[in-house]
Amino acid sequence: MVASPALDQPAPRIGLRGWTRTMLRVAAMAVLLLICAPLHLLTRLIADSRIFARLFLTGIGWLAGMDIRVHGRPAPHALLLANHVSWMDIPALAQAAGSAFIAHDGLAGHPFLKWLCEMNDTVFIARHERTTVAGQVAEIRAALAGASRLTIFPEGTTSDGTTTLPFKSALLSAIDPPPPGIAVQPVVLVYDEAPHVSWVGDEPGLDNFRRILARARSVRLDIHFLPPLTGPALAGRKAMAQAAQGAIRARLPA
Repeated sequence: MVASPALDQPAPRIGLRGWTRTMLRVAAMAVLLLICAPLHLLTRLIADSRIFARLFLTGIGWLAGMDIRVHGRPAPHALLLANHVSWMDIPALAQAAGSAFIAHDGLAGHPFLKWLCEMNDTVFIARHERTTVAGQVAEIRAALAGASRLTIFPEGTTSDGTTTLPFKSALLSAIDPPPPGIAVQPVVLVYDEAPHVSWVGDEPGLDNFRRILARARSVRLDIHFLPPLTGPALAGRKAMAQAAQGAIRARLPA
């Protein structure tokens, strides 16, 4: 993660009302999980469906106070390339695009988080394991064949939402060249108060989670589905990374 000027100052203390909001939201999320998890397991046995995983993530976003506005449409079968600002990107794109995700294998080291990710068919990749690249490419291509949409965050980490970090073209090896029938579509996530809600710097993930849940104001997010890449922009993973980053940067507020 990168440093954010907004977080150079000490984080504001969470008052009594903030802690009350946090505890109520966490309790509601726990109830939602207790409802959705058994239904998810049942539907996976019957129809191999992610509908309850998507409902769970949508509910998490709603309980966290997200106010999502969608611009454009996700392609029917696509690998979505999005800028990465917060853990809230996950429930937001699950709601807006019904997307599964590609995540780094560090999350797989936390059993509970891994289980939650696997509910939504997350594909874990080991960025520093060069010897497993071929296997990871095969796994991602299989996921693209089985899911209508799959999202990857080519920055490889979170930014403060005001610009993007360099896109890592190596993460796009699985779509070089793109599989037949799969669109490569840039997606822009624009948070109204990006530097104040982003998860960057040395802030622990749990602290950011508590800070968001303690907010009285909603977290406004505009999701822009840009036109899929075409022509020369698809000529290799480096071209795709450069074209997607340019399109996303051009849409971010100055």
